[in-house]
Amino acid sequence: MNNCSNCNDALTGKYCSNCGQPAKVKRIDGHYIVHEIEHILHFERGILFTIKELLIRPGQNISHFIAENRSRLVKPVIFIIVTSLIFTLISHFFHIEDGYIHIDGAKKTAIGSVFNWIQNHYGYANIIMGMFIAFWLKIFFRKYDYNFFELVILLCFVMGMGMLMYAVFTLLVGLTKLNLMPIAGFVGFAYCTWAIGQFFDKTKPISYVKAFASYVLGMLTFSFSAVILGTLIDLIIKH
Repeated sequence: MNNCSNCNDALTGKYCSNCGQPAKVKRIDGHYIVHEIEHILHFERGILFTIKELLIRPGQNISHFIAENRSRLVKPVIFIIVTSLIFTLISHFFHIEDGYIHIDGAKKTAIGSVFNWIQNHYGYANIIMGMFIAFWLKIFFRKYDYNFFELVILLCFVMGMGMLMYAVFTLLVGLTKLNLMPIAGFVGFAYCTWAIGQFFDKTKPISYVKAFASYVLGMLTFSFSAVILGTLIDLIIKH
């Protein structure tokens, strides 16, 4: 009798009765790769379905994900990392390197290095920025019974869609050579404000005002914190 390679329980069949691990793992081949891609892009509970739902009913779908059903949409952290990766690949392919955050300054300073890391790691940087925005959402929407981590999940979905919109505009810039990034910034910002406002109360205009304020303050405090971090690193290096 063999033991499960995952949980070490005794195996009595083709699958472990404790964790479900197959008794014999199949070799990775072309079929495995195709299956993994299909699993991610599958319309139901996949990234295409998630994009469609977040595009037309973001507030309803995200609140439903948080409170009731977490199997219909792609996992939020995976979603924002994948969409950020799509944006990064398109911008690098067309050599549009400035991205949507651009800080003028010496590249050799720690501040420049911090913002360079942000531009090269949008997926992780967006999650961190989302934490700053979530902090302000918690203040402005304190009467709602959402904790900090649930607000981070909201922002993973919303900012992920924002990155996808930037990716589309970046593709258009690469193909047409037109300067469309200011329009992309407006569209992405407007979507995020609308989606967050919908999440809390789509019937009240104040929800969108608070969403806008939270998003702006979150981005500003994120950028300010990055500058402080770079400054502290420069001071430590000099001393």
